Amino acid sequence: MSKKLLLNCVYGQEDAERATLPFIVANVAATADQESLVFLTAEAVRIATRGYAEPIRAHGMKPLAEVMQSYLDNGGTIWACGACTGPRGITEADLIPGAKIVTAVNLVEQLAAGAVPLNLT
Repeated sequence: MSKKLLLNCVYGQEDAERATLPFIVANVAATADQESLVFLTAEAVRIATRGYAEPIRAHGMKPLAEVMQSYLDNGGTIWACGACTGPRGITEADLIPGAKIVTAVNLVEQLAAGAVPLNLT
């Protein structure tokens, strides 16, 4: 059995390419029935909020909102770091369907269970 892939994303609108790339890789994994999880930290937690991803489009790539929706439709998981959402005033009520706020404990559990961390930036 393949190990779960854990992709970290730290960028939002300030760097469309780096915000989109983890979702492209995660979506490819999901379409290949490879379990994956995108963990949003720092400014990237805003990606999980309704409407934020809509204007994000890196040159030559599909719009981030479209890639994210495809990822979710293919069974992907999006987690937003609770330590990062709190200071930004982001709550569960602000999130897109399919995203959730988690704690460091949840992340450590995934890593301890063998998830393979990938950092594409």
